[in-house]
Amino acid sequence: MVDRLADRFATVDRPTTATDPRALHDRVRAVDLDAAPVGTEQALAELDDLFVREAVWFHDPGYLAHLNCPVALPAVAAESVLAAVNPSVDTWDQSRIGTNIERHVVDWLARRAGFAAGDGVFTSGGSQSNLQALLLAREAVGVAGTVFTTAETHFSIAKSARLLGLEAVVDVATDHAGRMRPAALAEAIAVTRAAGGTPIAVVATAGTTDRGVIDPIEPIADVCDLEDVWLHVDAAYGCGLLVSPTRRHLLAGIERARSVTTDLHKSFFQPVSSSALLVRDPADLRRTAWYADYLNPEDAAEPNQVDKSLQTTRRFDALKLWATLRATGADAIGTAFDAVIDLAAATHRIVEEDPDLVLVAPTQLSTVLFRWQPAGVTDDEADALVAPIRAALLAEGRVLIAKTVIDGRPCNKLTLLNPETTPAQMRASLDHVAATAARVRATTTAPEGATR
Repeated sequence: MVDRLADRFATVDRPTTATDPRALHDRVRAVDLDAAPVGTEQALAELDDLFVREAVWFHDPGYLAHLNCPVALPAVAAESVLAAVNPSVDTWDQSRIGTNIERHVVDWLARRAGFAAGDGVFTSGGSQSNLQALLLAREAVGVAGTVFTTAETHFSIAKSARLLGLEAVVDVATDHAGRMRPAALAEAIAVTRAAGGTPIAVVATAGTTDRGVIDPIEPIADVCDLEDVWLHVDAAYGCGLLVSPTRRHLLAGIERARSVTTDLHKSFFQPVSSSALLVRDPADLRRTAWYADYLNPEDAAEPNQVDKSLQTTRRFDALKLWATLRATGADAIGTAFDAVIDLAAATHRIVEEDPDLVLVAPTQLSTVLFRWQPAGVTDDEADALVAPIRAALLAEGRVLIAKTVIDGRPCNKLTLLNPETTPAQMRASLDHVAATAARVRATTTAPEGATR
């Protein structure tokens, strides 16, 4: 299987194939999972042909769509160890030294966030980390109160609030770049208190999904301290700044948060899944501890990780980051994240210099928001072409981009997480996007009634 993968990587020349979606569906449905077994060799050959050949390759420079990263090779090796050994780090007796390794990695991450005596736990991803953070905040207050976010906050916060039965999620006003306004936050908290509500948490985002901007954490922390409200920083995207040699200052104030989400399978270049929730005070994690006599009795002397996790059976994902840190060092990870931010800045300049492209918004991280709108193309027509342009590119498989909505208008989006991609490759990709857009426009008609 390793040899087959090596062959695929050696020949990949685009992020995915142009195979028709119906053909993909039919090929999968044609496999009878109740049929006689074909043996390991044939099953793996089928897997290579059915899945690997049709996979989406995040390491290819033409992949520009979502927050998916190419992965560090030491982490890939560690992933193979995990698959073979199959450990679970829920209890000490199932993991032993694995528990020690995870706790050491968590301690390191906490110190990087400025939590000198902090704690944390690895999770399945940013959504679970955010869910657990809001659970801890709710338990700290003892009521299902109100959470304060912005329209740019990741959807997992509102979803978690619903799961936890919280009374409300309030969107705080933002500045022109989409960052939370601390004065507006103070006002929103005052209004909630005046109406009889109980503020329980503020979520500041260090790297919004679309705009890639960072809320002003320091002044937000000032408001939270004054109001005695839990501050959670969702740094799922921006956590790479924790090890950046040049941009760590963008996270100033993060050490004042009560909890922080980090998605290591984004800006630490780790294989999915690899996320961690960090807390400044280890006692906060104990608020939701649950004990079972057969597994982790309350009087157990062993350090059972399930005491502070929402999951029971849990992957030993910390081993991947351990291997990466030991092989390359933290500075190499930070330098790679700096590289994609630099690439985004270079790409912004390419967009601004292209007469057919319009830059929609600035960023502090590695997203690029743009529209194809040459002279003579109306706003309504440009809006209507956003989705067809993306669909045409996806069907071809050569350059993959995303789409979103900014200030009520659709636009196309690039998310750059490959530190080896060059500005020249970005220029070529955008030239292809523009050529595809012109072809789409020539063969389609904007739908009637399209509005700005």
